[in-house]
Amino acid sequence: MYSHHSERHFSDRNNWLRASVLGANDGLISTASLLTGVAAAAPDFQTLLLTGVSALIGGAVSMAAGEYVSVSSQSDTEKADLHKERFELANNPDAELEELTEIYRLRGLSDALAAEVAKALMEHDALAAHARDEIGITEASSARPMQAALASAASFCAGAILPLLVALTASSAIVPALAVSTLCGLAGLGYVSAKLGGAPVPAVLRVCLWGVAALVITGFIGKLAGVAV
Repeated sequence: MYSHHSERHFSDRNNWLRASVLGANDGLISTASLLTGVAAAAPDFQTLLLTGVSALIGGAVSMAAGEYVSVSSQSDTEKADLHKERFELANNPDAELEELTEIYRLRGLSDALAAEVAKALMEHDALAAHARDEIGITEASSARPMQAALASAASFCAGAILPLLVALTASSAIVPALAVSTLCGLAGLGYVSAKLGGAPVPAVLRVCLWGVAALVITGFIGKLAGVAV
């Protein structure tokens, strides 16, 4: 019977949480930075609108494509390793049993217990045992390209919409409004991601600091150039 006692773990969220945080952070910072640089050059409303919408759509597509290609590469590597393990298990089962036994010895089990555990796990599901304990592939950590791509694209749009709305609704002082709203958005994103990932709340600071740097640099470039670039 299973115990009613359960511990709260966060590693099974890694696949979608990493992509979501990266997408939202990039959407917020890159869109706000671009709009800040353009707004500093005092463009007309249509230019600002086109810039923001283009940044949102182009960024979301780019993030989805990048995540899919990147995570697919990881998935291909995992599949290649699993294929190799299947071949070895079919052709060299004794060597694979000894390999698994040695892994458990190195983890602190006695020779007899390591051999017993390795044999039991090989009989239950040899491929899963080697995938987990030899290669480090588990159900929670396995690559999911489409999940990462969709999470990244959706979160990018969620992050980008805030600076876009601020830029289009602020009648004056667009640059300060973008700066304040972006910092508030980054703080909120940092807090939520810290809570979802089980990280300490002070991790919010690292998100905000990079956002400040991006806004200052792009705003300065836009002001210096005096044109929308």
